[in-house]
Amino acid sequence: MTGWDQDYLKNKDEYLELFDRVMQKKQETNIEFLEKKLSKRLGRNVVACASGTDALYFALLSRGIGPGDEVLVSNFSWISTASVIAMTGATPVFTSIEAISMHMNISSIRKLYGPKTPKEGFKSKVKALIYPHLFGNMSDTTRIKNFCKSKDILFIEDACQALGSSYNGVAAGTIGDISTLSFNDNKVIAGIAGGGAIVTDGDTEIFKKLRQHGKHEMLGYNSKMLLFNAEVINYRLDKLDWYIEKRQSVAKLYDDALRDVVMVQPNPPELNHNYHKYVVRFKDKETRDKVKEKLGATVHYAKPLSEYPMWNNIPHRKEDKWISKEVCDTILSLPIHPYMTEEEVNKVVNTILILT
Repeated sequence: MTGWDQDYLKNKDEYLELFDRVMQKKQETNIEFLEKKLSKRLGRNVVACASGTDALYFALLSRGIGPGDEVLVSNFSWISTASVIAMTGATPVFTSIEAISMHMNISSIRKLYGPKTPKEGFKSKVKALIYPHLFGNMSDTTRIKNFCKSKDILFIEDACQALGSSYNGVAAGTIGDISTLSFNDNKVIAGIAGGGAIVTDGDTEIFKKLRQHGKHEMLGYNSKMLLFNAEVINYRLDKLDWYIEKRQSVAKLYDDALRDVVMVQPNPPELNHNYHKYVVRFKDKETRDKVKEKLGATVHYAKPLSEYPMWNNIPHRKEDKWISKEVCDTILSLPIHPYMTEEEVNKVVNTILILT
């Protein structure tokens, strides 16, 4: 459940006006306007592209990551955080996660980087790290960022699920050496045909070339955002804070009703959570599966990334995956969107209470 159908019906006249404006070119409709709006919000340079996956891929390509290099990535995330690494020819290195936050584990990162006491002449192949803020949740990344800086590792912030979230006043999308956004149809801000963006403090020309066939100067891709898609994202961005406020209200109803029954996501005072997903953990897989079937709910994500068969013939390294596996076996994403009513929340809650 995304709520976008209800958003359209409640604001149908405005959406039709957007469409009419684009089709008749009544005013200039361009992607630069979206880039400027995001840039103003984040205080950084922004380049729009066709998807969050492309944004991650271009982040790696822009720094020459490729064959012979390794990239650290969480073993618990959406598939593209790892597939983009293999697409460059580099080797994914899957780290373990923290059991509660489900974010990357610093001890695992240190271990997989290389020997605890590097031998003379040792030079790690790790050139980058992709850090996803899962489900809109954020954790303190200070230690991981400092580690990356000390080892000259490119810190790529995958903020694709976290636009509008912040931790200690630091907004998602402002943390990485390069950061990425997504506007896929399940996001808090969604286009009608996906969309993504690269966010950086540095020069953006390489990203503009990569998204448009290299501008005939280098190999590139067709990763332009559709104009009407950009117009919809622009329109919805103006409502971002309202969307998040409504999602947080739904999340509080869940928190109050379920915190003594299942493990709910941490929500400390320093976190402003956009609740892209509302994810809970059950005591065991059997209970989770019963609730999942009854609600018709979705698991994000069903397997640790390293368990998918795509890696059978692709070089990779990994940390012991038992924590990721335990999380995958017990989590469930509950319905959440800005137009969800208290009655609808109570139906979900009552189903969980009955089955647990």
